[in-house]
Amino acid sequence: MAGVLSANHPLETLSILSKPRDVLIVMTRMPREGRNKTRLIPALGASGATAMHDRLARHAVGRASSYAMMHPGTSLEVHLEGGSPDEGRAWLGDVECIAQRPGDLGHRMQAAADRAFSRGAKRVIIIGTDCPSLDEPFLSEAFDMLTKTDVVYGPAADGGYVLIGLSKPCPQLFTGIAWGENMVLEQSLTAARESFLNVAMLEVREDVDTPADLPAAETTLAAGESVSVIIPTLDEEAHLPFLLEHLKRCNPHEIIIADGGSRDCTIKIAEQAGARVVHAAKGRASQMNLAAATATGEFLLFLHADTMPPSDYASIIRAILTAPGTSAGAFGFALSGKLSSASLIERMVNLRCRLFQTPYGDQGLFLRRRMFRRAGRFPDWPVLEDLHLVRMLRRIGRVQTSTEIALTSPRRWQHGGTIRTFLRHQLMLAAYHIGVPARHIAKIRP
Repeated sequence: MAGVLSANHPLETLSILSKPRDVLIVMTRMPREGRNKTRLIPALGASGATAMHDRLARHAVGRASSYAMMHPGTSLEVHLEGGSPDEGRAWLGDVECIAQRPGDLGHRMQAAADRAFSRGAKRVIIIGTDCPSLDEPFLSEAFDMLTKTDVVYGPAADGGYVLIGLSKPCPQLFTGIAWGENMVLEQSLTAARESFLNVAMLEVREDVDTPADLPAAETTLAAGESVSVIIPTLDEEAHLPFLLEHLKRCNPHEIIIADGGSRDCTIKIAEQAGARVVHAAKGRASQMNLAAATATGEFLLFLHADTMPPSDYASIIRAILTAPGTSAGAFGFALSGKLSSASLIERMVNLRCRLFQTPYGDQGLFLRRRMFRRAGRFPDWPVLEDLHLVRMLRRIGRVQTSTEIALTSPRRWQHGGTIRTFLRHQLMLAAYHIGVPARHIAKIRP
């Protein structure tokens, strides 16, 4: 039935039937001033080097978590040095943290791989947190290679490697290696050849070790944290100037106006503000889908033209979407302007979000670009397209609502009346849950 996610839906079927056969391991250490990225201290100072380590680690764990959520057969583990699992979770969020074994780097990586294989893993990949360009496609390519080879390496430009993948235990690859030197990869390949292992190589990537690596790292991190704001419009000249001015203060990667045939000054206002305009068939879902297909930012923020996000919306988006296990997010809900029942409406909406993880589009929905495609995009419905997308996202991970609020125009409540609008909305939700087609539900809309 339309609008109802059945137990046979691919997302549910995969999550129910798949057992973790792939294990993705992130090796890192707790941030401790003076003990992280010590070769960066001359350029950044002790606190700056630790801050860079923290940023790199959060970025790497966020990418790894995103990959694991999009591949239900993958288990993510963070193996931590210098702190307890509880400290690791307090630092990085809701992710499985495991204390690293004693010994040099080779012993610690071997112990992590042996643990995964002993628990039934078929493919194991180990990464660190010093390579900001190590993203989901890179991980996907590595796992794919492991279906037909014994070992995969992701070479680093300095002679080491940023990734090692194994399709079986290979302890010989972790002993007799001069860790931290520029011969690590060469020595590892020699050990693999002497053991008659099949080896595949990924493309060379840069990691962050010295001050000379910082400019490229900053560029890559910025790209991985970029926000594309997508606004569907239809005759929104009254709201757009103030919204665009507000959005630009956070320097988003891009602002895309997805216009459905405005006859007022909407397009002129958007172009004068430097926003990119795409023209789509009328309908919020089709407008947003078209804009998303052209977006180049890592994070997508879908925003109604009459919704004003928090002033630091970009940093809120980055913080929420890099947290492990989070598939999407939204801002808290509040109404702008005067409405006698505003407080009650706001409490009900925010309670719904906390209890059921179901924010709606008028709160500003944000998620990774790849997660949007994984969830199936917005269905081409005249109503409730946002609810359906959120339900799909909840099958993948957590949908988190921030404590920071977005101010939304109360115009639909003012136009339809508070009680009547509320009752019609509840009737629409009931119809959705019993499978009434969206085109019929649209007739109930206030």
